[in-house]
Amino acid sequence: MYTLVWTPHFTRSAERFSRLHPELRAKLVTVVRDLERDPFRPHLRYHQLAGELEGVAAVSLTHSYRITLTVIITAQEIVLLGIGSHDEGYR
Repeated sequence: MYTLVWTPHFTRSAERFSRLHPELRAKLVTVVRDLERDPFRPHLRYHQLAGELEGVAAVSLTHSYRITLTVIITAQEIVLLGIGSHDEGYR
């Protein structure tokens, strides 16, 4: 089990995302719960980012929306950074 660290930016992003996409609230809760259990589950599509975002990873919420995060394996910790569309989540 991993510990989730909700950054202020992620908290605001998640609240805004939930308001704009109420149909995806349950999916967001499920993905965050699954992240806490094991971020490497195949259905999350965990992947490392490159370029300016090297060191950051992402998981899929849907085909269009992603959650960006960092995983600190030694501490069993996941730092949630942002949520949004493919382009928004990678800013």
